[in-house]
Amino acid sequence: MYTVMGITGRVGGVLGHDLLAAGLPLRGVVPDTVNSSRWAALGGEMAVAENGDVDALTQAFRGSEAVFVMLPPNADPEPDFSHARHLIDAIRQALAATRPKRVVCLSSIGADCETPSLLTALHLFETAMLSLSLPVTFLRPAWLMENFAWDIEPARERGELPSYLQPVDRALPMVSASDVGHFAARAMQAPFSDHPIWEIEGPERYSPDDIAAALARALVRDVCAEAVPRAGWDPLFRAQGMRNPLPRIQMLDGFNNGDFRFRDDGKHALRGGVTLVEAIAALVRES
Repeated sequence: MYTVMGITGRVGGVLGHDLLAAGLPLRGVVPDTVNSSRWAALGGEMAVAENGDVDALTQAFRGSEAVFVMLPPNADPEPDFSHARHLIDAIRQALAATRPKRVVCLSSIGADCETPSLLTALHLFETAMLSLSLPVTFLRPAWLMENFAWDIEPARERGELPSYLQPVDRALPMVSASDVGHFAARAMQAPFSDHPIWEIEGPERYSPDDIAAALARALVRDVCAEAVPRAGWDPLFRAQGMRNPLPRIQMLDGFNNGDFRFRDDGKHALRGGVTLVEAIAALVRES
């Protein structure tokens, strides 16, 4: 059995389809049954388990050849990351009780950096998975292209791309969630090796200016990237409803000052095939 947390998400959905296409038995872990019928119709088995429920996760992971684990995204964590710690501990306990042959952990570029930021949760996650003494492969994708879904509305309405990635002409590693899902499926089936960290980026590196151009192409209108002054981030994020914007600001600083980077500047990173233009066009079609 190949068990997938987050199967209703972008990465998990592609992973699940790839496993079924390979003829492998699939078990999707969902928090409720609302979105499970589609996967059941495709031939997958469903397990209902809340992310922090040790007993339910243990039952979901039981009898698995490989398990894909992930944390739900949280841009506004508690200062001590208490909720993330709770979820991590639940996953760790369930894996320790079931001991699958392989674990694939969705992490991120920058998770190896100890500088406090939003990625601290993934640093904690990796540390907990390593303590299991199980064969674990860590996927560390670059900045996800799908993060720009939030920028479609201002681009469509005002022709603006408010950018927190700065300067706007500097290219960064980026990757589509679809490519991450395909690599996750490969990792689930691959024999464990002495190189358990898979760094993943797209076919090219892109800047906010490139993102604006891709949005302009998809929306058929002019779009300009504009750097949002850093001094205004905290009040702006709080006005948007965030209670603790500091980790998000620290994460953006880490990308902007180069703290979050691949080993050897990505020389050995795995390369996906989805371009930024393709990813943005798909997001615009969805919007």
